[in-house]
Amino acid sequence: MKDEITYQPTVCPYCTSCCGVYLVVKNGRIIGQEPMKSYPINEGKLCIKGNNTYKLLSHSERLTEPLIKGRKVSWEKALKLIAEKFEGVSSEDFGILGSGKTSNEEGYVLQKFARVVMSTNNVEYCARFCHSATVAGLGPAVGGGVMQTSQMHIDQADCIFLAGVNIQENFPGISRRVHRAKNNSAKVIVLDPRITGTVKNLADIHLQLKPGTDAALINAMIKIIIDGELENKEFIKARTEGYEELKAFVSSIDLEEVQKVTSVPLDKIRASATAFAKATKGCILYDEGITQHITGSDNVKLLANLVLLTGHIGKPGTGVNPMRGQISGEGSGDMGCVNVFYPGFKRVNKETAEHFQKLWGVENLPSKPGKTFMDIINTCKTVYMVGVNPMISAPDSNNVRKSLEGLDFLVVEDIFMTETAELADVVLPAATWVEREGTHTGIDRRVYKINKVVEPPGQAKPDWWITMNIAKQMGFSDKFNYNSSKDIFEEIRRCIPQYAGISYERLDKTISGIHWPCPSEDHPGTPTMFTQKFNTPDGKGHFQPVGYKQPAELTDREYPYTLTTGRVIFHYHTGTMTRRTNSLNDELPEAFIQIHPEDARELKISNGKKAILKSRRGQLEIKTRISPDITRGVVFIPFHFSKANANVLTNPAFDPACKMPEFKVCAVSIEKAD
Repeated sequence: MKDEITYQPTVCPYCTSCCGVYLVVKNGRIIGQEPMKSYPINEGKLCIKGNNTYKLLSHSERLTEPLIKGRKVSWEKALKLIAEKFEGVSSEDFGILGSGKTSNEEGYVLQKFARVVMSTNNVEYCARFCHSATVAGLGPAVGGGVMQTSQMHIDQADCIFLAGVNIQENFPGISRRVHRAKNNSAKVIVLDPRITGTVKNLADIHLQLKPGTDAALINAMIKIIIDGELENKEFIKARTEGYEELKAFVSSIDLEEVQKVTSVPLDKIRASATAFAKATKGCILYDEGITQHITGSDNVKLLANLVLLTGHIGKPGTGVNPMRGQISGEGSGDMGCVNVFYPGFKRVNKETAEHFQKLWGVENLPSKPGKTFMDIINTCKTVYMVGVNPMISAPDSNNVRKSLEGLDFLVVEDIFMTETAELADVVLPAATWVEREGTHTGIDRRVYKINKVVEPPGQAKPDWWITMNIAKQMGFSDKFNYNSSKDIFEEIRRCIPQYAGISYERLDKTISGIHWPCPSEDHPGTPTMFTQKFNTPDGKGHFQPVGYKQPAELTDREYPYTLTTGRVIFHYHTGTMTRRTNSLNDELPEAFIQIHPEDARELKISNGKKAILKSRRGQLEIKTRISPDITRGVVFIPFHFSKANANVLTNPAFDPACKMPEFKVCAVSIEKAD
């Protein structure tokens, strides 16, 4: 009926909380939105990004037609060229970079394309830059790098340790759960080198450490708990291995030295350790402040040691919980968009390859680990990117540009002409989360179904359709014969045991999704992991003693300041969507450097004036924001912006265990701009 207005349910595409939203649709166009008051995740509340979900959809810069070297072409011509170029490249020289913004179905088809069509495990997604350290750290400890509790149970905790996560700005919906716990007398500990909104509004104890010294501080907490006999002896005996080795390792730690190294007063460290150990339900929530270091996997191992030591795991509202940042940041990993895992986190090896050969009806699947994200950029000759923008997100942006410009062939699939797409030979227009049907897996392993609300603009297509049709052009029609996203999801259910009991029909009947693992259709899902045993080979939790190591790059006379990076509430990752949403961009239209008043005074820089920052990799000019909310000698830049891109400066040095770049610590110089 003409002029009929309908309210279409969906979830917010910003962060992995997946808050419920109603989109207001009139004549096939979205004209507004309302919070979904009955939705249990957000209970009718939305953050500023959530209140502006739909505005990017009709932006004039949306990609609407395929482009070859900037010229509009038909899908037929674009797909034919891509197929010809892909067929001429070896598996070693080809790589795929995916996204945490695409649906589960799209991530699944993308990794299958890499393995079946291109015979390579050179497939990665953006988690390499945020939570690869989580997999490396939690895998050996508990058998899985996932959130262990439902986000809706966080408010049950009576001590919450926010480690390297500015939860109030980056996960506002979940921060409400922390506020609720605090109102119920929970103790909140915040580990962060800055005085953020999270610190000001939530922290009972602020551990304002020197960037890169997390391991020293967490080990000190562990020592204090053991020396005070505050550990959970029954849990340790029944469910863990390696306690005596941990106890011996921390026995030699000098707490006074830790105080000097971290710049955190010992009484605060002691109070934090005691509060966490004595809690009935302790919960750790952590993010990139912990992971984005050359010791990121060590930091995660130490957080795992802390929950195993205290027994705060395996119950609702407990655990050591990674805060993944994108709408399907968990789902793309589940689907196998990782160089060392096939779908369902089956590790790449000969046995796994043979398993998927039977499932997919193919031969000779690759059985050796592929290249990681930066190795794909730096060493492959042909690259296919879907929904990812490494010109903003990857470290050492000048080198990234050089590598991308040196490629033989680059295909970028996205919704806007990103900074990376500008360098591509072929650019393909993609549909957004509400312009196609599909599922996403949120922060707490909760699988949601998102229905199509409106048509995509012009000739834009779902990512799964694009990848499927490239495969068909290359002669693989029988292996990529999907008529809908549901067809793909049925294959996912057959290939990933954790998803076996989840179906489109079940998801259509539930407003708030289903937690995996869900092994059968009569299974309710699993909000809390590890209630009886861990997913390790022996079912036990394993302590992993590791020590403090210095960051890769320290300050010196030439570069006397430490730069750390992060996010702000108004923007989302590389800013592709939020910088094209006026109501968000107007709040913060450009980058800034946060600097302490004493440092600014010495440099003779006034608030709001420009400064020049230099590192060993590049330089940028940026507006200053003078604030006592950061310690002397440390500066902060949000990484969302194309102009004054923080990653021009950051260090590509990486954690050897997981190839995580050290975004959070690099040495810079600062001078007043003319």
